[in-house]
Amino acid sequence: MGDFFKDKVVWITGASSGIGESLVKEAARRGATLVLSSRREKELKRVRKENGLTNSNSMILPLDLEDYKKLGKAPAQVIKTFGKIDVLINNGGISQRSLAHETSLETYETLMKVNYFGNIALTLAVLPHMRARKQGWISTIASVAGLIGVPLRTGYSSTKFALTGFYEALRAENTKENLKVTLVYPGFVKTNISHNALKGDGTPQKKMDKVIENGIDADECAKRILDAIENEDLQVIIAGGKEKFGLFLRHYFPKFFAKFLSKTAVT
Repeated sequence: MGDFFKDKVVWITGASSGIGESLVKEAARRGATLVLSSRREKELKRVRKENGLTNSNSMILPLDLEDYKKLGKAPAQVIKTFGKIDVLINNGGISQRSLAHETSLETYETLMKVNYFGNIALTLAVLPHMRARKQGWISTIASVAGLIGVPLRTGYSSTKFALTGFYEALRAENTKENLKVTLVYPGFVKTNISHNALKGDGTPQKKMDKVIENGIDADECAKRILDAIENEDLQVIIAGGKEKFGLFLRHYFPKFFAKFLSKTAVT
């Protein structure tokens, strides 16, 4: 581990649990100054306390990604406190567990607001600052479901596919401005994502999927994400053998993959 993150201001959304909480833990260990954001201020305070962070090296900035039109003023608060934003990690989001024909349009809208518009709204708000400095690292946590259309996740997959298109284009537009963009594609990671996933009517599923319960440890996932940002990787896939096999089949044997996916357990 090098000194890449030491004294860098790192802003993490979805920092109150799961991968986001693990990112806070690992970034703090690497010496970063942290901005913790999510809707749940009480949980953000818990995460900060448990990681020994103080007002001198961290701040809590509650945000609701669904209310994305109000995110534009948030970067000014960080810059006022710490003078800069070096790294933005767009981790906040919500998943889905429902068949397409059982899912309301309103639920699709919620997924798009949180996972896509909330995500890119914060990036667009931070972008002028990074472009002016000609320095910045932006990472977005997409998903293997943003590379493969996964059953019971039509809306979730759509939002993650959309993020890939946005950030690949953003990277190309800002190469001369020295902005680095890393896309992260986790597979099944052991978090509460399935517990909070939306059913067709927009209410939480409130149960843990077996594939999630047996997934990659969130702390290990966080370490690999921060390593990828430090290495300025264009993308990183953090997944188990089952997901990687699916990606292989999709690329080389698409017809066989389609049959494979229709029979594969995804919960």
